[in-house]
Amino acid sequence: MTRDAILALLQQIESGNVSSADALERLSHLPFEDAGFAKIDHHRSLRLGLPEVIYAAGKTPEQVAEIFARMAMAGGDVIATRASVAAWDAVKQMVPDAEYHTEARIVGLRQTGAPPNTGPVAVLCAGTSDIPVAEEAAVTAEYLGVRVERVYDVGVAGLHRLLAHSETLKAARAVVVCAGMEGALPSVVGGLVAAPVIAVPTSVGYGAAFGGLTALLGMLNSCAPNVSVVNIDNGFGAAYVAAMMLRSMTREATARSNNQLQASESH
Repeated sequence: MTRDAILALLQQIESGNVSSADALERLSHLPFEDAGFAKIDHHRSLRLGLPEVIYAAGKTPEQVAEIFARMAMAGGDVIATRASVAAWDAVKQMVPDAEYHTEARIVGLRQTGAPPNTGPVAVLCAGTSDIPVAEEAAVTAEYLGVRVERVYDVGVAGLHRLLAHSETLKAARAVVVCAGMEGALPSVVGGLVAAPVIAVPTSVGYGAAFGGLTALLGMLNSCAPNVSVVNIDNGFGAAYVAAMMLRSMTREATARSNNQLQASESH
């Protein structure tokens, strides 16, 4: 349940369109709803400003669908990451309006109708093999209200491809960079942009890449001071952090604007 949803509920009570008993029933799932096999954190968007996200891997399709449906009933957009086709089939039986993003392996539901209001975030990947992780980041960010610019297949083997997107990089307020092999791309990008870079090592590469471990260690040892690193293949985590960064920037800008307005009024 989001702040907007609670405010709308209070306004409905005030206008007499919703009874106190009905409102109490809707609020009874705060701060969490116990579904037996899962405790759904409906309160998270109130605490963090961003909702809980379902990690579908390891759950049965039926569990994913049940959690998804309960979250949908609470209002707001819903996301399930690492969702299989079987999980998607189960979800759409209960929530027909949900969508499946095949490459990102994300099941999503848009209910707010609000356009992205922060950003842009540039999502880059070194090679076409990294696109599934990059898409997980891009689609997640979009559901979290972030405008996304995708820049794919711009690895260090052909830096002219990256430099062709200099205007996109310049405009980005944060950059997510997905790369496997030796994981060099985030360091290059970090030296080009005046923005935080969130590096995502991917499990792409031959044997000595060790399933992304080589890229992870390379990114952790980046000499670019604006590079931070998430776990291997964790496009979702990179997007969530980027969205929270942008929300913090927006809050600070709003607070400064309000303070300046109050100061001018006092004069």
